[in-house]
Amino acid sequence: MRVVSGKCKGRPLKAVPGNSTRPTTDKVKEAIFNMVGPYFDGGIGLDLFAGSGGLGIEALSRGLDKVIFVDRDKNAIQTIHENIHKCGLEQYAEIFRNDAERALKAVSKRELQLNYIFLDPPYKKQQLEKLMEIIAENKLLHPNGVIICEHGSEFEMPDEMTDFEKSKNEQYGITTVSIYVYRKM
Repeated sequence: MRVVSGKCKGRPLKAVPGNSTRPTTDKVKEAIFNMVGPYFDGGIGLDLFAGSGGLGIEALSRGLDKVIFVDRDKNAIQTIHENIHKCGLEQYAEIFRNDAERALKAVSKRELQLNYIFLDPPYKKQQLEKLMEIIAENKLLHPNGVIICEHGSEFEMPDEMTDFEKSKNEQYGITTVSIYVYRKM
């Protein structure tokens, strides 16, 4: 695993020890950023189920101002800290050990609007619809923001969910990436 592009291009990233997380492959990571970027002119991101922090670090490398990393696994949190340090991105990152739903509620109390939300929950425990409801209820996404959902290809995401509509959908082997934006009224 490595940073694919941007100011930290080529930096190797450590994977979370054990098999409790499934890292996003470089191929899928590149595809995600080609779908939503590929580069950014600032903004705030949330990397929920961050694992090694690969998606959020890639977003920082490509120009986001700040990324909030959340995972509930202590090994993942330690790995994110190490990877952020390796890339020299400490001042642009906030790292929290928390459950996904609690983390979204904590972000809402800060009255932040996020430009990019990366949702990559464990494939066997699809929680995406519930998380999208929390994001909508708390108006966490900036009006021009994007939600990036990575999920197992056997799971079909609906075209519309709460306030959001699917704008893109691409399959990469066992992984599918679905991109959501606010529904046009």
